[in-house]
Amino acid sequence: MGEQPIYSTRAHVFQIDPSTKKNWMPTSKHAVTVSYFYDSTRNVYRIISLDGSKAIINSTITPNMTFTKTSQKFGQWADSRANTVYGLGFSSEHHLAKFAEKFSEYKEAARMAKEKSLEKMELASSPSQESPADIHSPLTPPVTADLCRINGTGDDVTLSDVSPNSMLQPDLSPTTPTLAHSPTTNKHWEAELATLKSNNAKLTAALLESTANVKQWKQQLAAYQEEAERLHKRVSELESQSSQTNVIKSQKTELNQTIEELECTLKAKEEEMVRLKEEIENAKQLQTQKDELTKKLEDTDLRNKELEEQLVDLEQRLESSQVDQENLRKNLKTLLEILDGKIFELTELRDNLAKLIEDS
Repeated sequence: MGEQPIYSTRAHVFQIDPSTKKNWMPTSKHAVTVSYFYDSTRNVYRIISLDGSKAIINSTITPNMTFTKTSQKFGQWADSRANTVYGLGFSSEHHLAKFAEKFSEYKEAARMAKEKSLEKMELASSPSQESPADIHSPLTPPVTADLCRINGTGDDVTLSDVSPNSMLQPDLSPTTPTLAHSPTTNKHWEAELATLKSNNAKLTAALLESTANVKQWKQQLAAYQEEAERLHKRVSELESQSSQTNVIKSQKTELNQTIEELECTLKAKEEEMVRLKEEIENAKQLQTQKDELTKKLEDTDLRNKELEEQLVDLEQRLESSQVDQENLRKNLKTLLEILDGKIFELTELRDNLAKLIEDS
């Protein structure tokens, strides 16, 4: 499947100042996407980040790397291949913890992949030969760990360590007393001894051949290492090119998602604008009604002032009328008093006239 992104986050990217080795230099003006990539064909994990078309992080994770949290939102790791130290500033402590967790997980995976690769190289460099000592008689001493390493590196065994005399010496000493028991037993031990000598001769030949093979394997291994180093450099160049393509694809996908989100937001804003226009029209109608009501209120206030003036005038007239009525009442009372006096006088006059009439 090639190299694919397996985890992505966003962070501000920094690199250590190569001159001071102390100060941080920002390599991105804003937060960028930082992704873990996995190459299934080579079992390699990498951290890649692009700022536009420029790769600002291209770090292959190795088992000896360590990601260090220096604050609640900042972490760093050293890349000996790139001869630099990378730093990431996250927006929250949760994002930093998640990135550190993924770093430890992929570092462990890289370590296991490296161990499996070394095991495969060891198996490929070891010949699949069956040692003649694998088949031995009951009197044949067991093959020790030194002999088992004959097909390995060849550095742990020498020809003097497994000479025929050294292998036959311990076998013959314990069996010497038993050779005189019977001719049958004697023949059996002689046949066993011949078998041991044959096996020792084969082992010696195998050791000589293994020693020669080890030298040849060392030469081949050195050539393979040089070829592997050259291929590694070439792969690094190709990785840099392919990572840019993969990250660009990832960014394209993110941009498409962002465009879809913006389109949805734009549609929602258009609907909001239509609703606001309707509200503006309603507000205009309400404003017109308000103006009409304000004008009516002003007319009413003016009418009220006129009525108040009329009321004041009427009150003044009423007060004046009340004064006039009071004066009229007083005058009438005075007239009644005078009239009463006159009536009393007339009554006395009538009485006097009546008396005069009676007397006459």
